[in-house]
Amino acid sequence: MKVLSVVGARPQLVKLAPVAEALTAAGARHVIVHTGQHYDADLSDVFFTGLGIPAPDVHLGVGSGSHGVQTGGVLAALDPVLAAERPDWVLVYGDTNSTLAGAVAAVKQHLPVAHLEAGLRSFNRRMPEEHNRVLTDHAADLLLAPTEEAVRHLAAEGLAERTELVGDVMVDVCLRVRDAALAERRVPRLPEGVAADRPYLLATLHRAENTDDPKRLAAIADALAALPLPVALLAHPRLLARAGEHGVELARGAVRVGRPLPYADLVAAVLGSAGVVTDSGGLQKEAYLLGRPCTTLRPETEWPETLEGGWNALVPDPQLLTAAAWAATAARPAPAAPRGAPYGDGRAAGRVARVLTERAAAGRD
Repeated sequence: MKVLSVVGARPQLVKLAPVAEALTAAGARHVIVHTGQHYDADLSDVFFTGLGIPAPDVHLGVGSGSHGVQTGGVLAALDPVLAAERPDWVLVYGDTNSTLAGAVAAVKQHLPVAHLEAGLRSFNRRMPEEHNRVLTDHAADLLLAPTEEAVRHLAAEGLAERTELVGDVMVDVCLRVRDAALAERRVPRLPEGVAADRPYLLATLHRAENTDDPKRLAAIADALAALPLPVALLAHPRLLARAGEHGVELARGAVRVGRPLPYADLVAAVLGSAGVVTDSGGLQKEAYLLGRPCTTLRPETEWPETLEGGWNALVPDPQLLTAAAWAATAARPAPAAPRGAPYGDGRAAGRVARVLTERAAAGRD
C-alpha cells in the first residue's frame, strides 16, 4: 500500500509524526508532500527534526498568499506529483488550504482520499477553516473521525457510511512528548522577561478574525497587556505582520513577545504555565490534554469537549467583560473537574494505518 500525505502547517506536522511511524510499522510506502504553506522554519522545519518525521519527499514551496492564491498554488503544483505517484490513498490532515487543495487535486485524478480529523465543526461559516473542513469531508472517500461528536456531525450530513472513529492522533504525540518533558524536567523556552519558575500565561494569536481588523487586534493586545500575570506571547508570523501593518504594539504591559516553539518546547511551556490564552484549535486541545485551563478568544470551538468542567472558556471579545472579570477568567486556577478521555487512548495512529490498509485491500478485491 502506498499512502501520500499532504501537509503544510504546524498542526498537520504534529499529526503527521505518529501517522508516519504507524504507516512504516504497517509496511506501507509513505510519500510525504510538504506544500510549504508554513514556510517559516519555526513553523515547519523544527517539527521534522524535533518529532523525528522523515524528510519530505516533495516540497512544493507554495508559501504565503491569499486563500485563493495559496489553494490554487497547491492544486497546480500537486497535479504532476499525484499523476506520477498514483498512491492507494491521498491522506489529508485537518482544515487548512493545503487540506482542501490536496483533496480536490486527488479527486480530480480519481484517487481515493482519506481525511484525518474529519467531522469537526465550529458552525461559523465566516471561518475559512470551516469551509475547508466541510468541503474536504464531502469530497473524501474515507473520513477518519477523532471523536464521537465528529461522528455525529458526519452522520447528520449523510456521511456515516464513509466514517471511521479512530481517535485523535494529536493525543498520541502530545502524551508521548509530555511524558518525555516531565522525565527530563525540560525547562520551557520563554520570551525574555518571563521566568519559568514563576506563574505565567502562555498566549498565541493568529486567526484572521482576530488579526485583520486593526481595532479588534488593538483591543486584544490591550486585554493581554492588562492581565495580572506575565504573558508569554508566542508570535505567529501572521500576527507580527498584521501588528506591524496596523501599528499595534504587542510587547507592553504584561506581554513579552517570543517566537513560535518546537513542539517539545511548546508542551513544556504549557506544562509550566498557569494557563493558556489562544485562538488556536490545536492549542485549546493541548491545554486540555496537559491539564491547564484555556481561554479561547473566539465565540465557538471545534472541540466542545474542552468546555466541560470549565477547562476551556470562550471569550469572543474581552472588551465586553469588566477588567476584573477578564482577569479572573484568563488567570483562573485549574478546575477541580476531571477531564476524562474524549479524544482517545493515544493509539489512534495505529488505527489509522489499520483502516487504510484494510480499505485499500478491499478496494483491490
